[in-house]
Amino acid sequence: MNSPSTNSPFSIWVDADSCPVEVRQIIIRFAKRLQLKTFFVANRLIPAPKSTLFEMIIAENSQDAADNIIVERVQTDDIVITRDIPLANRLLEKSIIVINDRGTLFTNENIREKLSVRNFNKTLFENGLISEKNSTFGKKELNLFANCLDREIQKKLRKISIIR
Repeated sequence: MNSPSTNSPFSIWVDADSCPVEVRQIIIRFAKRLQLKTFFVANRLIPAPKSTLFEMIIAENSQDAADNIIVERVQTDDIVITRDIPLANRLLEKSIIVINDRGTLFTNENIREKLSVRNFNKTLFENGLISEKNSTFGKKELNLFANCLDREIQKKLRKISIIR
């Protein structure tokens, strides 16, 4: 199925609230080069290029509003970029490809462990036992993301060319 309002074979959906600018720039470059419709979903305006390839969807300012829009509108062949592990879990239940902004491909095999670690750390943080963790984000993580996104896009394009 083609993605909404373009001839794009699939779309990229970005949970844009916490997506680093450098990651958004990589997504934009891939989308322009391959003519892929890209949706940026957030509860505030996120800068995006003026083009029919890019659409900014502003969700209401409530918990999970942006997540719910993505889950409701994403198509089976689309790719989603998010660091939100519970959202990734919801998307995997719909058989959607999900990548975080550090180049990790979420799978049915790794999501339960990631949810468990996330929930454990959240409990520790809420009880004041650990401070909020801000891991570094540099060239290595950016390269891992770009490579993962490229790999998943190429898999989808090969699959589409076999089907046609």
